[in-house]
Amino acid sequence: MDTSRDAGDGILRRPSWWTIWYLAARPKTLWTGISPVIVGSALAWHDHAFVLPAALAALVGAIAIQVGTNFANDLSDHLRGADGTDRLGPTRATQAGWVTPAQMRRAVAFVFALAFLVGIYLVFRGGWPVVAIGLCSLAAAWLYTGGPYPFGYHGLGDIFVFIFFGPVAVVGTYYVQTLTTTSAAWQAAIPMGAWAAAVLCVNNLRDIESDRRAGKRTLAVRLGRRGAVWEYAILILVTFLTPIGLYATDAVGPAVLAASAVALLGIRLVRRIGRVDQGVALNEVLAATARSQLLYALVFAGGVMW
Repeated sequence: MDTSRDAGDGILRRPSWWTIWYLAARPKTLWTGISPVIVGSALAWHDHAFVLPAALAALVGAIAIQVGTNFANDLSDHLRGADGTDRLGPTRATQAGWVTPAQMRRAVAFVFALAFLVGIYLVFRGGWPVVAIGLCSLAAAWLYTGGPYPFGYHGLGDIFVFIFFGPVAVVGTYYVQTLTTTSAAWQAAIPMGAWAAAVLCVNNLRDIESDRRAGKRTLAVRLGRRGAVWEYAILILVTFLTPIGLYATDAVGPAVLAASAVALLGIRLVRRIGRVDQGVALNEVLAATARSQLLYALVFAGGVMW
């Protein structure tokens, strides 16, 4: 939904105020933050410890941190010159001049403040572990592309995305409801982190040339195109194997194996990402990966609760 590209007369139009912030929030990426909350809550349900207010607070907090991260990324990439005119992905609000850097900074602060307010309830419920989770999540969201040593610019983005969208998000969601952790929760976090890293892998593979020119040393830039394809394939394999491991340890019932069947759909994406040689064509693979993650999370959660 990039309404900035109104091809009727070839003139680049400025979207409405609402559309600008909608696009800057990158709604297609929000499933990456929502899916771990679904899985963590399903495990709490399985253990007869589901708490709706805590689950909803975790969901709102996850979405706010995801949107804040996207805003911060929009700002930092513009200031560092990573979003140039050769960019292949959707138009970025700051780079396009739709909002000023000062406006984007205020938007980042507002959304992170919202996440902080939601976190107060979770801190009262879960205590100091939630304080640590919240502060680390907010710091990682900003330092991903901001600060003196941005993770995403040094090939560390994939690792941090795996950690914060996997163990931190899934086990954190489970903890604020059950006030404990289990081996099943840690295992269930693995495929969620893998799917999130797979989304980032496609994103970085699409931008590999422009990132290289801008000096942004993502893992895709470091590994090269073939290495990034292998990274993507391994991550999809992890999402296939994890439900099998969970069932083998009697942590959950056999219905969770349906998630492995969903992961098999990823083979089609692996084959496609290996054939595509033009970055812009990877936009659809990126969107398909995000949709697959949501489907996987729903099926996984259903299998756990069955």
